Amino acid sequence: MPEEVKIPEQAVSQKTDWKKFLSHKWVVRNIPFFLFLAFLAVLYIYNGHYADKLVRRISATEKHIKELEFEYKTVKSDVIFRSKASELAKAVASLGLKELTAPPVMLENSTEKK
Repeated sequence: MPEEVKIPEQAVSQKTDWKKFLSHKWVVRNIPFFLFLAFLAVLYIYNGHYADKLVRRISATEKHIKELEFEYKTVKSDVIFRSKASELAKAVASLGLKELTAPPVMLENSTEKK
């Protein structure tokens, strides 16, 4: 027959120590701490959701800014193109205006005494 294994008393008492932590009295006494832990968990989850929402808003704003930059560059290049002398001449040709071929004439006041 195998010999009986003796378990030291200290090991037996350690096994039963955890049972006293789960007693009704201990749980009731620690309710504020459990509520505090629950509050921290809710706060942690809220912070995660808020950070995700903020990242999405920043990303959308960056995308919108890039679109506006492209639009600005397109409009700017169009304005520069249309403000060339040759393009202005084409635009006002329908109004009957033409580019001057002779230099401008300086008008003098003939009624003035010298």
